[in-house]
Order: sequence, then structure tokens, then C-alpha cells
Amino acid sequence: MQVEIWSDVVCPWCYIGKRRFEEALGSFAHRDDVEVTWRSFELDPAAPPRREGRQIEHLARKYGMTLEQAEAAQDRVTSQADNEGLVYHLDRAQSGNSFDAHRLIHLAAAHGRQDEMKERLLAAYFTEGEPIGERDTLEKLGIDVGLDPTEVRAVLDGDTWATEVRAEEAEARALGITGVPFFVIDRAYGVSGAQPADVLLEALDTAWTAAHPLTMIADSSTGSTAATDGVASTDPAGADAGVCDDGSCEI
Repeated sequence: MQVEIWSDVVCPWCYIGKRRFEEALGSFAHRDDVEVTWRSFELDPAAPPRREGRQIEHLARKYGMTLEQAEAAQDRVTSQADNEGLVYHLDRAQSGNSFDAHRLIHLAAAHGRQDEMKERLLAAYFTEGEPIGERDTLEKLGIDVGLDPTEVRAVLDGDTWATEVRAEEAEARALGITGVPFFVIDRAYGVSGAQPADVLLEALDTAWTAAHPLTMIADSSTGSTAATDGVASTDPAGADAGVCDDGSCEI
């Protein structure tokens, strides 16, 4: 099963959604058969590497809120993060352009460390107050997850992975994704927003069932059928209700 998650590293709901998805995946019976891929999405592609001024003021301007309303919104999301075991310090957040962060995630994916890089960037921004739009910060964070320092510097100094990031952003538009996090399962099911873990688990179960329909195998000697998952079903013709026969129990 393929799960693609469009997400931005400066989106507070994306970190919350990551934790909720991890909880859902931990409860999913077929979790070992799930491949998770993080896809690029920028909430503010025109942002400078580091935005001056208080984050709360930018939030109020962007969404047409008063400062009091913006503070209340931040308090609500901080409370939701706390429920997921995350510590947010949004008053310390240093917002900026996330394009290079997404390129770094692609580099990490090439070395099998995509999830670690995503997690490190989110923690750095929301908990530690790191300016993740700045090159020096990204270099340090890449090295933190075990990436080769020389390779990290080469990526940040050039345009490697830029085409891939832009392609994923274009793909999000083609799929009609306008907000994140957005979960796409087997390119057949979509879940928008940081939904509760039980909703995400239901989506995984639904997608798995659709991709692995129950196939009934006929028993030529008895006329009964048996399901491939080990749950058998008998042909009721000629059988008494309420008995166990032919390898199954009928109600």
C-alpha cells in the first residue's frame, strides 16, 4: 500500500497530522506493507528565507484576524499539539521559505531517511524556534539526521531536487489539494486535514479491503466455498441452520 502525504514543515497541523497518522499506522494490521512518502507543499512560496517581525502579526495579516484572534488560534493549535505529545513554542517560530527544506527532504529520501528529516525539520521549527528557511540551519539539521555534510552543502548551494519539489507541488494542484496535510492512499482515497487517528485508520482499512477483495474458492467435493483469508462460508442449500459442517459454522 502506498501512502503519500502532502505537507509543509511550517504548517502546525502537519506535525499534528504526522503524529495522528503514526498512531493510526501503529494500529493497522498490515502496517509492514505500507510505504509512506512525504510530498512537497509550500503554504507561502513567496516567503523570504526569514520573515522579519512577529509570527503572530503575520498570521493576523494573512488571515484577516485581530491579534487577539490570532493568539487564540495559536493557543488552540498548541493545545491540540500537546494532546499528541508535541511541544509547540509558536511565539519563537521564525517563519520563512520552506522550498530548500523540501529539497533537503528529497535528499534524505534518497538515503532512506526521509521520515527522520521531516521529523527533524518539524521539531526544529515548532519546538526549537529554528529559522528553517536559512541555509546554515538546514545544513545543521541535515547533518543531525546523518546526511553527509559535503552532500548537504552541495544540495543547498545548487538546485538539486528543485525540479522534483516543483513537480510534487504541481501534482498537488492537479489533484485539487489546496491545504495540508493531505493523505493520498493508493491514488484512490484522499483524507484532508489532520484527522483523528481512528479516521485515518478507517481510511487505511478501507483502502486495504478495496485492494485485497475476498476471493471465494469452491470445494468441488462438497459444493461449499472457503474464503482465502481462512474464514469459510457454506452453501446453505440442503444444510440445517445452526450447525457446524464442511469446515464452517452457520448461524
